[in-house]
Amino acid sequence: MDNQHLKLVSEQNRKRLLEIICSANAGHTGGDLSCLNVLTVLYFHTLNLSKDNLKDENRDRFILSKGHCVEALFVTLEAKGILKKEVLDTLGKFDSPLAGHPTINVPGIEVNSGALGHGLPIGVGMAIAAKMDSKSWKTFVLMGDGEQGEGSIYEAAMAGHQYKLDNLVAIIDRNHLQISGNTEDVMAIDNIHDRWTAFGWDVIQMNGDDIDDIVRTFDSIDYNNGKPHLIVSNTTKGLGVSFMENVAKWHHGVPSAEQYAVAIEDIEKRIAKVKEEMK
Repeated sequence: MDNQHLKLVSEQNRKRLLEIICSANAGHTGGDLSCLNVLTVLYFHTLNLSKDNLKDENRDRFILSKGHCVEALFVTLEAKGILKKEVLDTLGKFDSPLAGHPTINVPGIEVNSGALGHGLPIGVGMAIAAKMDSKSWKTFVLMGDGEQGEGSIYEAAMAGHQYKLDNLVAIIDRNHLQISGNTEDVMAIDNIHDRWTAFGWDVIQMNGDDIDDIVRTFDSIDYNNGKPHLIVSNTTKGLGVSFMENVAKWHHGVPSAEQYAVAIEDIEKRIAKVKEEMK
C-alpha cells in the first residue's frame, strides 16, 4: 500500500476510533490517537500478518504493551479485516468479547497485555524463540513513554542485547504525557537515546505523526546488525483532534456530542483532502 493510501486508512481509522469510544462511553482517547499512525503503517505496510495467516508460525508478532490503548488496535484490526465490524460495535456492551485491554480471545491478538512493563519481556522471549528455531519472523512491541518507569523493561533491554535480537523492534510512543502529567515531571526519560544506546540497542528517532517518516523508518531497519532496535516515535497526544492535542486530561476521556461533531468534521475534511490528492 502506498503512502497516500496509508494516510487515508489512518484518517478513516481515526474517525472509527472516535465512533467506538463514544458508543462505548470509555476509552484512552489521547494515547489511541498518538499511536494510530504507527499501527496503520505496521499493519498495512510492515508486518507479515493478515486474516489468512493468523495461525502461520512464520507470521510476524505484534504486542501492544500499552494495552490501555486497545481501541486503536481494535480499529486497525477491523480495517485489516481481522476483526468483524459487528464485533467491534459491541465494545463497552454487556457480554462483549472485547475488553479494555488486549485479550487472546480476540482474533489477531497474540498475548493478554496492558500490565505495563510486561510487553517487552514477552517480546524478548518471542524473539529468542524465533532465533532458536532459525525462523525469519519478527517481533514488534509498542510501549508508552509513561511505561518507561517500569523496571522490567530494562531487564528485558539487557536480555535483548545479550541475545543479539536483531529480529526485535521496540517502539516508544513518545507523546510526553501520561495519566498524571508530563513524563519529565513524573519520571524523566529525556535521555532515552543515550540510555538505550548504553544497553546496546540500535536507537532510531522517528516522527510518529508523519506517515512518510514512519514508512521510511520501518523500511530502514537492519535486521542483520546483531542489535535489537528501539524506535523513539515522537508523537502528539490526541493527534488529529484539535482540542485534544497535547492535553493531559485526554489520556482517558469521551467527547461530548458537540466535541464529537467538531472532531468528525475535521477528520472528514482531511479524508476528503487525501482522496482529492489521490486522483
